[in-house]
Amino acid sequence: MNNLLLIAYLDLKESIRAKWFVVYSLVFGGMIALFFIAGVTESQVMGFSGLSRLLLMYIQITIVILPIFILITTVRSISGDRDNHILEYMLCFPISLRQYYWGKIIGRFITVYLPVLFAMVVAIFFGAFKGASIPWSIFFLYTGLLFALSSAFLGIAFFISSFVKSSEVALGIAFFIWIFLLAFIDIALISLMMQQRFNEELIIVIAMLNPMEIFRVAAISLFDPELTVMGPVAFYILDFMSQTIFVLVSIVYPFAIGGAFAFAGFKIFEKKDLV
Repeated sequence: MNNLLLIAYLDLKESIRAKWFVVYSLVFGGMIALFFIAGVTESQVMGFSGLSRLLLMYIQITIVILPIFILITTVRSISGDRDNHILEYMLCFPISLRQYYWGKIIGRFITVYLPVLFAMVVAIFFGAFKGASIPWSIFFLYTGLLFALSSAFLGIAFFISSFVKSSEVALGIAFFIWIFLLAFIDIALISLMMQQRFNEELIIVIAMLNPMEIFRVAAISLFDPELTVMGPVAFYILDFMSQTIFVLVSIVYPFAIGGAFAFAGFKIFEKKDLV
């Protein structure tokens, strides 16, 4: 257990020293600052105002930015250590493969999740200072959704890193996965519907299998429980399950995906030639 926490601490310390962590933190912190400077909390659009509107805008931008940041910064976690011969050096110490792998995941998760959460906390405190009403229920649900989304893409990134030896190949695969999932939010699915090769129910099911899409719909449902902005699609979703159950599934499902990919990556890492 001590070795596991030591590996997590070393990965966390290494990540904080890296330039990408500074950029990563500034991106999310800068978005919150920009929203306040632009007066987002003092305007009202479609019934959303104050911190509710700020969190809605923040979460919609996070859908696109967070996955690619996690993928490109994490996918080289193991493959980069292998390229730099750090992996061989680390395993010379009395550290098991299990402790090394899961320690890296714990350390990297703290690195990618805390800046996102911290930006939201800063928004809440600054909004309270300005006298805005604080939507605590939405804040805590968004915290859970961001936790689940981060877990999903962290697991995918470690899965890729476990079997790819070259960092360049790992980055290419990560970028392809991000583009593929991003395209299936709207573009690819709309084209399938226009061609009428599949029925609507099947297309909606395919869309909901995408962790980015289910995160987006769950985020919208917190402000619009009837999902009126999504049109007829809302009927298929809300007829199948209630809004509360849907949000719960939106947290559990991405977390389960991340755990499954991380575990599969560990099995590959455990049996694969390490150097």
